[in-house]
Amino acid sequence: MARVCPLFSGSSGNSYYIGSAQAGILIDAGRSAKQISEMLQNCAIGLSAVKAIFVTHEHSDHVAGLRVFASRFHLPVYASRGTLAALESMGCLNGKFEYRVIDGAVECAGMSVQPFPIPHDSAECVGYRLETGDGRKIALSTDLGYLSDGVRDQLSGADMVILESNHDVGMLQNGPYPYPLKRRILSKTGHLSNTDCSEELSCLVRQGATRFLLAHLSAENNTPILAYQTALCSLDMAGMKQGKDFELFVAPRENAEGKTILF
Repeated sequence: MARVCPLFSGSSGNSYYIGSAQAGILIDAGRSAKQISEMLQNCAIGLSAVKAIFVTHEHSDHVAGLRVFASRFHLPVYASRGTLAALESMGCLNGKFEYRVIDGAVECAGMSVQPFPIPHDSAECVGYRLETGDGRKIALSTDLGYLSDGVRDQLSGADMVILESNHDVGMLQNGPYPYPLKRRILSKTGHLSNTDCSEELSCLVRQGATRFLLAHLSAENNTPILAYQTALCSLDMAGMKQGKDFELFVAPRENAEGKTILF
């Protein structure tokens, strides 16, 4: 049985455990090694179950704990060539753990892990599509300015989709952020809005998705209820019902309750 544990999600840090109770991977390590370890324990995941860390990109909310966590537990780190170059320039690659370029499917923890490019203002940002040993497909795509055709292709046919629902456009436009930051978030290499996210969901249900996890919510320009209701309304307007056609979840900023999605 596959399990997805959103350990941290949002601008203050991102990390997800995907796999089984016995073996899995981390996608990103955006909080301290201590915090990630504690959150894994909250989710009833032993540290020995983590077999590798797959990095989406080099922004601090995705790699803040990478160097220490990978060094402490001797874990290999996978990332795109551009991301690894950026991490090296940041001093994150300290020689105490292996790091490897991922440019195709990798077998790890009994799963196939495939990267795909996503549009974001970083060196070479990727999302990941995973297939478990029992054939479950999971796709993760956060930190993207828009849904390109290539990203849609990777999300298509996944049983579970982890997709960014970063901000409400009205809240962002009328909020306290300086104008340059608002422009960055709203750009084609920024972050996906609630509306843009919700408009994709019904198509993904038709293509086989049964579970959605809304992720990377802004603390200042969004709320979990608003993201959830925007997505639920879009799916309802398409004639799809929660509990029958799909299950909808929102990733917490800190998963203190140990929320785990099993399927």
